[in-house]
Amino acid sequence: MTQTTRRTFLKRGGLSTGGATLALAAAPANALGANQRILVGVIGCGGRGGGLAEGFAERSESKVIYVCDPDSKRCGRTKESTGADHAVADPRQVLDQKSVDAVVIATPDHWHCPAAILACEAGKHVYVEKPCSHNIREGRLLVEAARRNRRVVQHGTQNRSSQFVAGAVQMLREGVIGEVLVAKAWNIQRRGNIGHAQPSQPPPGVDYQMWVGPAPYLG
Repeated sequence: MTQTTRRTFLKRGGLSTGGATLALAAAPANALGANQRILVGVIGCGGRGGGLAEGFAERSESKVIYVCDPDSKRCGRTKESTGADHAVADPRQVLDQKSVDAVVIATPDHWHCPAAILACEAGKHVYVEKPCSHNIREGRLLVEAARRNRRVVQHGTQNRSSQFVAGAVQMLREGVIGEVLVAKAWNIQRRGNIGHAQPSQPPPGVDYQMWVGPAPYLG
């Protein structure tokens, strides 16, 4: 088995995802030994969450034991693809389990920061997809929760950890093109509709109240 510590594993951000460390607190004194598997709970089983779950399941250092999604079909598919022991709709059922060492949060955006804060308070290390928060204040609360509970929190901004981008940043810092006064960025991806639609009844098998969570409720 590859020699790895819990800190190293979480810093890798769940496999090839990379990611910038949002808040890296000191590892707790009772951290697992290098040869013990990290037990993972995955919260959010859509395309991104399902892919991350399968990635963790493939690694020898980790085992997915909980998958969580208010959509029972998604949750069931991810349980089957990862061999997870449990499939639940309520994130609190994952966070209440002392056996879970770390959680992956790949929910809709409005759940990212609240779920990550709750996970820190429950003593779990966290990989949370972007955006990590709805606003600056939320983000600061997450940093505070990570530091207060001495948890490792990883934010899924993958490009920032790529060698290409990191190398370019280093060159800029070394003054290769002189002093940078202005920077512009644009996105040229041609994406389809992201889901804007009129409110309607939730599909069968979806716990809509759990999906809404901390967001305003549209009945």
